[in-house]
Amino acid sequence: MPKRYKDIAGDGGSNIERQVSEQHARLHARLAEVRAIVAVVSGKGGVGKSSLTANLAASWALEGRRVGVLDADLNGPSMATMLGVRGRRLVVGAEGVTPPEGALGVRVMSMDLLLPSDDAPLVWEAPTQAESHTWRGAMEANALREFLADTAWGALDVLLLDLPPGTDRLVTVASLLPTLSGTIVVTIPSEVAHLVVRKSITIAAQAKAPVLGLVENMAGLFPGPSGVDLAREAGIPFLGAVPFDPALAAAADLGEPLVASAPTCEAARALTAIARTVAAALARAGAPAPRAPRPA
Repeated sequence: MPKRYKDIAGDGGSNIERQVSEQHARLHARLAEVRAIVAVVSGKGGVGKSSLTANLAASWALEGRRVGVLDADLNGPSMATMLGVRGRRLVVGAEGVTPPEGALGVRVMSMDLLLPSDDAPLVWEAPTQAESHTWRGAMEANALREFLADTAWGALDVLLLDLPPGTDRLVTVASLLPTLSGTIVVTIPSEVAHLVVRKSITIAAQAKAPVLGLVENMAGLFPGPSGVDLAREAGIPFLGAVPFDPALAAAADLGEPLVASAPTCEAARALTAIARTVAAALARAGAPAPRAPRPA
């Protein structure tokens, strides 16, 4: 039988209103030591959003910054694999759930760390199967709230949120946070991708989640429209393009972000440059940018 999050963190009883209120207070307390929270979104699946998240986290960690990643894709989690913590045991103590750290020190929380096996799906329980779809949105929001509130993130320079496909997910996440420093929108050179990404940009504005800019992934793979043009049309900054490189996926499978395993390749250099541009964009947006590297 699949484990559920409450099996790890504990079930607080049946007083739902009090539980949510206390959980909300814990969430604010947990995130009080986080300088900046950034969501990575697309709306469209298959654009390499998680790969970008992992490499942004690794880039900052390599420069001495304290970084955490929340895998908000509950049904298709991948961050534990990409950041090298898959299979790690979660430790629950008086301070909450301690997120495992990868080789670079990036703290990761993901539903993947709770599922008992590779083929175990995430199943949302509902009074009846017919109501499961209706319940899913509320249950997903509650699970994310638990992740944020019960994880002992500690002091972080930046917490990255890897959101699943779907233009509505950003609104849900933004509603849970005391503040969202900004969003990074990811696309590929494809008309279909651009169509969906435009909607995500609109949603970000409605959710009052500052758009830090647009990243074009897999540049050169498709003869499609330019990310530079999309950013200009949408009135948002263009953060950079990551050239298509099969090594990027191979490194992710090994849990070794490309910026760490092959820092001199073109794609890794582009990712490192984007990480630095995002830090500057946070500062321009008035949010605390990831702290400068600490002395060795």
